[in-house]
Amino acid sequence: MSEFWGDAPSIEDYWRGIILFGKNVASYKFALAQSLLELAPGGKSIITLEELAEPFARNLCEHLSLVPKQTTSPSSKYLRTCQDFNAGIISREQLVEVTVKLGFSCVIDAFHNVNKAETPVRFFSSESRGAKAIALTDELFGMLEGNQGQNLPQEVDARWRLVETAWELKVSRNLISIGCDLDESLLFTQSRARRVNITSCRGALNGYQKGKCFYCFGDISIISSATDLTDVDHFFPRVLINDNIAHPIDGIWNLVLACVSCNRGVGGKFDRLPQLRFLERLNTRNEFLIGSHHPLRETLIQQTGNSEAKRRSFLERNYNAAKTGRLINSNWQPAFEYPPAF
Repeated sequence: MSEFWGDAPSIEDYWRGIILFGKNVASYKFALAQSLLELAPGGKSIITLEELAEPFARNLCEHLSLVPKQTTSPSSKYLRTCQDFNAGIISREQLVEVTVKLGFSCVIDAFHNVNKAETPVRFFSSESRGAKAIALTDELFGMLEGNQGQNLPQEVDARWRLVETAWELKVSRNLISIGCDLDESLLFTQSRARRVNITSCRGALNGYQKGKCFYCFGDISIISSATDLTDVDHFFPRVLINDNIAHPIDGIWNLVLACVSCNRGVGGKFDRLPQLRFLERLNTRNEFLIGSHHPLRETLIQQTGNSEAKRRSFLERNYNAAKTGRLINSNWQPAFEYPPAF
């Protein structure tokens, strides 16, 4: 976590640390995160558990309808209640009532825990265990007013989809790796002969890049309607597929998010190879992904190596091969770079 947070972490860095690197034994943390992001724009500082229960339960029920596996435990009384709601057995009022009683028993106290320690920044507080309300903090309100506020709900949902897919992987051995459909910018896996779409490639990668362009560190957006929607770029240009270099060229390890200016603007990267110094940045970004959990972790290990040394060697070997091939004269860098984010 110290590597991801760096020397001067932002509020968004702490939030992303919780979402991307926190321990996951159930999906309650993601439901709570989505609820906080949904309720905070309303401006209320004090949120009762009854108010929190509605978006919390709704988000869980929506995900349960897609993936029944929402915990590593063999059973959960609360999740059975959510399933009963989805099946029309109980009313929304009954669901909210049970959520207040059972849904928050652990997640409120554990939300800020990462690597067995609490984050220095809190996004809500409660007076004591069993409190009937939480207090949203200035840090949460400030984060949502910043440039990255609009991206955070998609990042949480993408992480949630990847985690629940990981739990499904343990149920179905046919789901073994994650691929990327670049035409639709979607991550997917294959179950027998059926493709299963998981989540947006942009949403899955943005948090690990801290919401920044991989090359110039400018702010990027992952909102599909945004005028500054980020591109999904091949660090090693796709033209290298003809030389069998950087295989698999469409692998997660080789995909980065880049602003339009860097990727295809005037003086943009296009099919050129970046300067060598960017290879270390790619390694750092990939190690952030490795430090997270399945299935992107396992996919990266499959693609690049089962140790940091092997993964670094994989990148260096392919870079040298690209430099001595058709990209020998490539030495691209952006015209301007903001202070490094990672």
